[in-house]
Amino acid sequence: MDLLQEITKDNTLSNALSSFLSFYGPSGLSQAMQLYTDMNQEYVCRTKETLSIVRIYEIIYLEIHGHNIAVHTAHGIYQKYGSLSDELKVLSRYGFIKCNQSVLVAVHKIRSIQQDTVILTDDTCLHMSRSCAPKVIMAIAAKVSQQEL
Repeated sequence: MDLLQEITKDNTLSNALSSFLSFYGPSGLSQAMQLYTDMNQEYVCRTKETLSIVRIYEIIYLEIHGHNIAVHTAHGIYQKYGSLSDELKVLSRYGFIKCNQSVLVAVHKIRSIQQDTVILTDDTCLHMSRSCAPKVIMAIAAKVSQQEL
């Protein structure tokens, strides 16, 4: 028996799926499935001495000093070695953006922007450089317009 037949046999699940589709449509279901997939992606933080795995969705921001990257999450700070440009290549598809030369921030963790300061959901304040400001503001605007759909 395939999965669709199983879903239609379970009335609760079938009703929930029908309600979701009637409210959000097929594109909403596609977005929800992509969000679920993205939320469960893992990110490896490796140094010479340690190896840690965190969920990408839990990352608030990354900060680099030299080649040492501090990965800030609500559960702690993890370390890894690398370059910010390499990390941006990996994390940009999950909504990360550069807010200055040494910081990548998760757009979904931004609460507000006040002048040249990005305020995050954990109350961290990060400097936003003039060169990065237009992209950060556009990313926030896209996030807001997506939430209004």
